[in-house]
Amino acid sequence: MLTELRIQNFAIIEDLTLELGDGLITLTGETGAGKSILVDAVETLLGVRADINLIRAEEDRASVEGTFKITEPLRAQLHAILQREELLDDPNYVQMQRDFRREGRNVARVNGRPATLALVKELGELLIDLHGQSEHLSLLRVPAHRALLDRYADNEAELGAYQKTYVELGELRRELASLREAELDATRRIELLTFQVQEIEAAKLQPDEGQTLKEERTRLANAEALAANANLALAAMDESDPDAPSANDRLGAALAALGQLAKVDASRHELKNRAQELFDDMAELARDLRNYLEQIEFNPKRLEEVEERLALLQNLKRKYGENIPEILAFAERARKDLDNISHAEERLAELESGERQLLDALAKEAMVLSAKRHGAAEDLGQAIESELDDLKMEAARFGVEFKTRPDPEGLPIGNERLAFDSFGHETVEFLVAPNPGEGLKPLIKIASGGETARLMLAMKNVLARADQTPTLIFDEIDQGIGGRVGAVVGEKLWRLARRHQVLCVTHLPQLAAYGDQHFKVEKSVQGGRTTTQVVQLDGEPRVNELANMLGKVSEGTLQSANELLDSVRANTSIHAEN
Repeated sequence: MLTELRIQNFAIIEDLTLELGDGLITLTGETGAGKSILVDAVETLLGVRADINLIRAEEDRASVEGTFKITEPLRAQLHAILQREELLDDPNYVQMQRDFRREGRNVARVNGRPATLALVKELGELLIDLHGQSEHLSLLRVPAHRALLDRYADNEAELGAYQKTYVELGELRRELASLREAELDATRRIELLTFQVQEIEAAKLQPDEGQTLKEERTRLANAEALAANANLALAAMDESDPDAPSANDRLGAALAALGQLAKVDASRHELKNRAQELFDDMAELARDLRNYLEQIEFNPKRLEEVEERLALLQNLKRKYGENIPEILAFAERARKDLDNISHAEERLAELESGERQLLDALAKEAMVLSAKRHGAAEDLGQAIESELDDLKMEAARFGVEFKTRPDPEGLPIGNERLAFDSFGHETVEFLVAPNPGEGLKPLIKIASGGETARLMLAMKNVLARADQTPTLIFDEIDQGIGGRVGAVVGEKLWRLARRHQVLCVTHLPQLAAYGDQHFKVEKSVQGGRTTTQVVQLDGEPRVNELANMLGKVSEGTLQSANELLDSVRANTSIHAEN
């Protein structure tokens, strides 16, 4: 819903801020005061090409900015778009802005950040239906017709069941296509998978053998140096000669001396114990070194075997994974692929049977959807034609066209195979015949003007529950109609505004009187320049404006204006209670 509209230097508008509420908002004023300029400004905000000729004279830039309250029916859809573009700030509001300059540069912003014109249009199509520019009227977008008809028909349950089956069929068909593609190349694939599995199995891999082999290779490659250093250490500890006693001998002498010391000075017995521990540790270290020397292997053949094994592991890693667990996992997947290919014919037959069953089920669900849609289409046509009767378009007719397309892979319906998508096997388009003898035509091809606006009003009223567009703008809706029909139009707009925010530019007091908010658009000349101003009317000023619209302000027109407002209050009160 549009809550605030700010316009600067746009045509004859210098600086204007409108705060808009719920319900029906009417805009009145003399011809040329700038009512249509407000509509042009909203169109620019929604992504229409910015016209530099609309920049106010003697100014370099113009700006239009709108703040929209995000209503519940569109919250998820709008949030998804804003999150996709990383532009979601306030979950309850979105701001859109267009700035354009005389030199041709124009910038679109969403929530204060630059945005593409495509994004602005995408958001605008969800937020506002603006009668006057067909690209902003959702009813003129044929892809929206089927969804509108479904919501009108209350097809949620039937459509949900259909789409669940549709998803199952899609998944099955993807597996089927993959299996058929694999079958075409099955022989080559079997040979490759068999080789890969056999190569990995032949290696008889152990999960941690890589590190163990590297350690063994290091010992084998350095066996001579390891033995030399171990012997040198052992000699220093345990071998002695008259000139150089061993460490063990010297430590033994120290232990004997400390033993004598401890006999004399008992307080130093701990020193003797510590020396004993060192002597025992030295003896144990010598034993370990001797054991280690016995294990050192001078085996060039084993070294060669280890090198070959490590080279094999490296080759397998290059082909199948960075480590042994990944290689083993690759082999397991290859075995499963082999098994799948080996049983491809069985699986193909199973999937093809499943496809036929799902197509049959989907065809039945599509027919249920179709039956409800056709029934709803008849009701919709009668309801809209009834609305058109009230709007003095008795000869106008409304219809819904359903189309199907043959497809050999489609749903089996009757004696045909018909193309289908996630919404069924039929496309839907709304058709109208505004005048007798013209025949039903697509909405997009009907003439513009007040007659079309009344047609759209009739459709919007009937589709009020189904249509999720929060803000509707009608311009020229009272073109070519009188006060009596204007009152009918006003009532219908007011009723429509119970579910949508509705803005209407009008010259008819009978229509303007239905406004929940009433704005007067007027222009004045200040300092030799024309400026448009918009004033919200209530109380006596509103009565005066309605009287002025009825004719010259006088006691009679003032009384008529008050009677008009009393009549509207009584009428809307009755409808509100109902």
